[in-house]
Amino acid sequence: MRTENAVAPKTIYLKDYTPAPYLAKQVNLSFNLLPGKTIVTSEVRYVKNPVGVSSDLVLDGEEQTIVSVAKNGVPLSDYTVADGQMTIASPGDEFTLTIVSEINPEANTALEGLYQSQGTYCTQCEAEGFRRITYYQDRPDVLSVFTVRIEADAKAYPVMLSNGNLQEEGGLPDGRHYRVWHDPFPKPCYLFALVAGDLVRVADTFTTMTGRNVDLHIYVRAGDEGQCSHAMESLKKSMKWDEEVYGREYQLDLFNIVAVSDFNMGAMENTSLNVFNTALVLAHQETATDSDFMSVEGVIGHEYFHNWTGNRVTCRDWFQLSLKEGFTVFRDQEFSADLNSRAVQRIDDVNGLRRLQFPEDGSPLAHSVQPDQFIEISNFYTKTIYDKGAELIRMQHTLLGPQTFRKATDLYFDRFDGQAVTCDDFVQCMAEASGRDMTQFFRWYKQAGTPTLVASSHYDAAQQRYTLSFKQSQPETPGQTDKQPLHIPIAVGLLAADGREIVPTQVLEMTAREQSFTFDGIAAKPVPSILRGFSAPVKLETDLSDDDLRLLQVHDTDGFNKWEAGQTLALRTIQRVMADPQADISQFIADVGTLIAQGLSGQGDKALLARALSLPMIGVIGQYQPVIDPAAIDAARSSILTQIKRAHKDALAALYEANANPGEFTITPQAMGRRTLQAAVLEILTTTNGTGCAARAKAHYDAADNMTDRVTALSCLSDSTQPQRAEVFADFYTRFEKYPLVVDKWFSLQAIANREQIFDDLASLRAHPDFNIKNPNRVRSLYSAFAINNPVKFHDPSGKGYAFLRDAIIELNSINPQIAARLVTPLREWKRYTPALQAQMKAALQAVLDTPNLSGDVFEVVSKSLNG
Repeated sequence: MRTENAVAPKTIYLKDYTPAPYLAKQVNLSFNLLPGKTIVTSEVRYVKNPVGVSSDLVLDGEEQTIVSVAKNGVPLSDYTVADGQMTIASPGDEFTLTIVSEINPEANTALEGLYQSQGTYCTQCEAEGFRRITYYQDRPDVLSVFTVRIEADAKAYPVMLSNGNLQEEGGLPDGRHYRVWHDPFPKPCYLFALVAGDLVRVADTFTTMTGRNVDLHIYVRAGDEGQCSHAMESLKKSMKWDEEVYGREYQLDLFNIVAVSDFNMGAMENTSLNVFNTALVLAHQETATDSDFMSVEGVIGHEYFHNWTGNRVTCRDWFQLSLKEGFTVFRDQEFSADLNSRAVQRIDDVNGLRRLQFPEDGSPLAHSVQPDQFIEISNFYTKTIYDKGAELIRMQHTLLGPQTFRKATDLYFDRFDGQAVTCDDFVQCMAEASGRDMTQFFRWYKQAGTPTLVASSHYDAAQQRYTLSFKQSQPETPGQTDKQPLHIPIAVGLLAADGREIVPTQVLEMTAREQSFTFDGIAAKPVPSILRGFSAPVKLETDLSDDDLRLLQVHDTDGFNKWEAGQTLALRTIQRVMADPQADISQFIADVGTLIAQGLSGQGDKALLARALSLPMIGVIGQYQPVIDPAAIDAARSSILTQIKRAHKDALAALYEANANPGEFTITPQAMGRRTLQAAVLEILTTTNGTGCAARAKAHYDAADNMTDRVTALSCLSDSTQPQRAEVFADFYTRFEKYPLVVDKWFSLQAIANREQIFDDLASLRAHPDFNIKNPNRVRSLYSAFAINNPVKFHDPSGKGYAFLRDAIIELNSINPQIAARLVTPLREWKRYTPALQAQMKAALQAVLDTPNLSGDVFEVVSKSLNG
C-alpha cells in the first residue's frame, strides 16, 4: 500500500461527468461506538457498471485510519491511497469488498460524517460527508440498499437509529446492546444516517390515503419534549398535503426526526431519519417567535417533501442540486401558502430573494442554477440553488397551469422513481406533459444573473387599444457575457382609473429581447398591474407614475402587487431623501396615514398591512443603488420613519392599542397577523430612541406572555442608549439562560444594534461564557447577525466590522470550514460599495486568503470574491 496526504483544491466540471465505474448492489455497515473511537466495518457487493468508462474502483475517504481491506474475504494489499481516494486497479466484474476503518467522532468539529453533538452521535453526509465514515464511491448516482448494525453502551446510548425499518435488536456482554436497521429503498450514501444517544421520544401516528398507519417519532434531549407538538402537527400536515396536492404517499412504516444542537445546516432529509437543527424543531410560545413557528412548519414540510423530491428521485451529480432543492423549496412555499396567507407568504419569499439571492446574482460568486463547475460542493448550497431554483419551478407551474404541472410531476415521479437524474430530465417531463418546447426556458438554468425587465405602455384612445411593451436584458456574470433572451412569464392585470379590475390576470409569455402585447376594447387608459405574484425573478422597471402606484396600493386585487406598489413608492421616496434630505415627501407621509386609517377600520389582512407599513430594508434598497453607502441609506430611511411617527403618532398609538394582546395565545394566521401588525407599529413609535420610546418598549416587554412580543420589545430597544435597554436584556437572559435557542436570540438582538458602543458589545459577547465558536447556531447568532443584519455598523468606516468578521473566518477555517466559508458572504460584493469601504473589505478578504492552510471551502469563496 502507498499513502499520500496532500490534497490541493481542484475544480470539478460538469462536462467531465462520467458514470460510476461500479454499482453497489448491497451495503452492510457495522458501527462499534467506543470511547474515543468508532470502528466502522463496510461490506459492499460491487458489480461492474456496463456503462462505466474505467475498470478501476476508486473510493473516496478522509479523516480515517484504515485497519484492513479484504476482497471476497481475502486480505487485500494491492491498493493505493492518495489525495483522499483509495484506488483498486481492475478488481473484477463482481466482488465483495470489506473495509475496516477507525474514526474519531468526538474530535470531528467539521460536523460532517459521523460526529458528536452534546454527547449524541449523529451524521451529516450531504454533500460529501460519507467519505469521512468509510471509503466508498461518495457520489449521488450510486444507489444501494443499506443494512446497518449499531453497537454501543446501553446506558449511555439507549436510542440507536438508522434509515428504514428496525430488523433486529438485543443485548451484548459488558452492558452493551445492538440494533440492526434495513432500508429497502436504494439510496445514495449522502442520505445515510445514524443517531445514537440518550434521547426522549415523542410519538404519534399518521394514516395514509391508502389506510396504512405510519409511526411518527421525534427524538430530543430530556426536557425539550414539551416543545415538539408544533413540529409533530407540521409533519402530519405535510404528509396530508403531499397526498392531496401531489398524490405522493409515504411508503415506509416509520418516520423519525432527531433534533441536535450542533448542525451546519437547518435540517437533513435522510430517508426516514431526518436530522434537524434544534432551532427548527423546538417551538413553544415561551421560547419561539411566530417567525420560529413558521420556520419549523416550513422546514418540517421541506424535509418531508424531499422523500419524493430528492430521495425517491435523486440527483445524478451535484451540478443538479437544484433538481431536488429548488423543487422542494417551491413545494414548501406552496405548503405554507396553503396553510396561511398566500399573499404574505409570497411577499416574504420575494423579500428573501431580493435581500439575499439578488446580491449573490450580482456578485463575483454569481452562478447558474445548474452550475458548470465548483471546487467545494458545500459552497453551492446557495440562495441561487434553493430560492432562484424554486422560482424556476414556479415559472414552469405558471406556464403549464396547475393541472398540467401535476400531470408533468406524475410523469417525473413514475418515470424516475429509484433513479438519479438531471434538471434536464425534469424540464423534459414538463415539455412532454404539456406539449411545449421548453428549450428556451432551460436557459434560466444555465444563465446566471438577475434579468432586468423594462415595461412601458401606450394607449390609443381612438382604437381603444392599450399596448404593453417590454425589454429584457441580462447582466454579464463571471464566465458569461453573451446572454440570450429568456422565456419570461409576465402575469398582468389592468385596472380602471376608479380602481375596478377591467382585465383579470393574464400570463404574457415574453420570448424576445423586445416584445409588445395589445389589449383591445379598453375604454379608457388603464393602470397595469405588472408581474403579479412576482411571476418571474427579475428586476422590474416601469413607467408607472406615483399616482398609478397609489391606485394599485389601494385597489389591486393581487395581494403581492398591492404591497409591491407601496414598496416602490417607498423606494422612490428614499431615493429622493438621499438626493436631498430636505425633499418634500408629504404625499408619501399622507399615504402611510391612509394605511394606518385602514388598519384602524379593522379591515383587511393584518399581516399584509404590517408589511405595507414596513419600509424596505437597507439590503434591498442597496440593490437599487449604483454605489452602496449603508450609512446614507440608513439616514434617509430613519428620517422618513421619524416623519411618519411625528405626523401620525396619535393614530399609530391607537392602532397599537387596537391590536393589543387579547390574553389568549394562539398561532393562527389571524393571531400572528395581529402580533406582526402591533410589532410594525411599535417599531415606528420607537424609531427615535428617546426616553418615551424606551418606556413604551419596556412596557411592551413587561406585558408580554410570549416570545414574539418579548423579541419585539428587545428589537425596539436594541439601538437605544436609555437605561431600560440594559434592564430588559438582563431580565431576558436571566429568564432564558437555560434555553440555548433563546440565548441565541439574546446574542443576535445585541449584535444587530446600530449604536456607537457596538464594537465593545461585540467583544463582550465574544468573550461571554455562553459563546462557543464550535457551535454553528451560536456563531450565526453573533457573527452572521452582525454582518448581515447590521449593515451600518458592519460597514463602519473604521473597518472594525470587517476585522471582527475576518478574525472569525480565520479561526473557524481550521474548526469548521463550511461555516467559515459561509461567513464570507457579506464581503463578496465589495466592489459595489464606496471606494473607502471597498479598500477595507478587500483588505479583509486578502488577509483571509493569506492565511496558512486555508481550507478548500474558504479558498474558493474568498479567491472568487477577490478575482471576480
